[in-house]
Amino acid sequence: MAENSTHGIRAEGPAEIGRRVLRLRTAKGLTQRQLAEPAYTAAYISTLESGRVRPSETALRHLAERLGTTVDELATGRPAHLATRLRMRLTDARRVLATGAAEDAAVRYAALRDEAAAARLHGEQAAAHLGLGDCALETGDLTEARDHYAAAEALLADEPLPRRVPALRGRATAHLLAGELRYACYLLETALDELNASGLHDPDALLLLYTASIAPYMDMGAHARAAHAAELALALAPQVDDPALVAGMHRGVARTLIAEGRIAEADASLAKAQELYQQLHIRTELAHCHWMRGYVRAQNGDLEGAESELRTARDMLASKRAALFTVQVEVELADVLRRRGKAAEAEALLSPLLAPPVAESAAGSALGAERGAVHAGGAHRLLGLIAEERGLTETAEEHYCAALSLLERTGAAGDLADLCRLLGDLLRRTGRVEAALDAYRTGLGHRAAPGTTTLGPAPAAPPM
Repeated sequence: MAENSTHGIRAEGPAEIGRRVLRLRTAKGLTQRQLAEPAYTAAYISTLESGRVRPSETALRHLAERLGTTVDELATGRPAHLATRLRMRLTDARRVLATGAAEDAAVRYAALRDEAAAARLHGEQAAAHLGLGDCALETGDLTEARDHYAAAEALLADEPLPRRVPALRGRATAHLLAGELRYACYLLETALDELNASGLHDPDALLLLYTASIAPYMDMGAHARAAHAAELALALAPQVDDPALVAGMHRGVARTLIAEGRIAEADASLAKAQELYQQLHIRTELAHCHWMRGYVRAQNGDLEGAESELRTARDMLASKRAALFTVQVEVELADVLRRRGKAAEAEALLSPLLAPPVAESAAGSALGAERGAVHAGGAHRLLGLIAEERGLTETAEEHYCAALSLLERTGAAGDLADLCRLLGDLLRRTGRVEAALDAYRTGLGHRAAPGTTTLGPAPAAPPM
């Protein structure tokens, strides 16, 4: 917004503006006639200063020029260039979040939010809430993250949908991390439908939404829908100038390529994302690239390479105090360790990550039903496998049942099917054939028509 324009400015009432004009005119030693001429009369200035008339945009421009101030300051009382200074400090806070600890960035964002609120700069206030939401995601406080993203959306309620998309995508991500996969899909698909149906073809907003939808689709087993979202994201990428958005797209697309067995292409896509994140100095996202490259190597049978990548990701995230992401990586690292014959090390890594339900909300480094539910289910699954390999059948069954309870809430179809197979095999080996059949049926039921029975119609495609 230009500083000599009133578009988007929430001006105060005529009385406040009148008092401000009087104060500034007196300070400059101008008479009412000198301030008014040549476009206005002294009588008009007198009426304005008494608060009986609201100046038009043209009059505000005239008065601001004569009084040596800006239209924004005259209309709202905000100091000149305040919005510009706040935006520069928002950039600094983003840099701190990208390279340092989320708690340090949150202190800056909170101060900026309060200053922007006091000055009624709603765009900057929303940007600060968006930053606070990103900080809360890193620290693993998903409820706080959702609250900040919702506050940003509320502040931008009168803005076009593309302006609200980053906050909406953040809220969907928080729900995804909490294990609420269907609701995350609902939020993203509703926004996509609204954008495409209304002709608001904003490539940045569309790319952000399609990329964000890939993860919940994949977790729910809706692989075809995830692949379609990846295709649309790739088609949109040439229209997008923001390298961070393009890097995120490459990271998301890699996941669909892995599912299709296109390992070399997935690795190439991750390499592109990694290069961009290194140029941008965004350490959390760079750690996510190492995390996914570890997964790629594990899928391809390179367990030693997978362990190295996952340890790198874990160390990077731990150094940024990104608690939730750190423990999620540790679950995947434990899987690789078990497959490499290091079961004791895997168990030692997993056991502290699982909090009792009562303590879950207070456990900063724990997984549970409301915090990383998919990975919490994965941790119980791995502990069940380790117990079963040691002949501890009852312990294994307890872990499998705990995992089943967590994953059924999330709708993570692929993980559920695999778990039900493990549980069914265990029950069959112990002679409980009917219970085993029930477990198999449960797994098959969750795999039925993924992406059609669990989700509504696919969102409309954008005009390309």
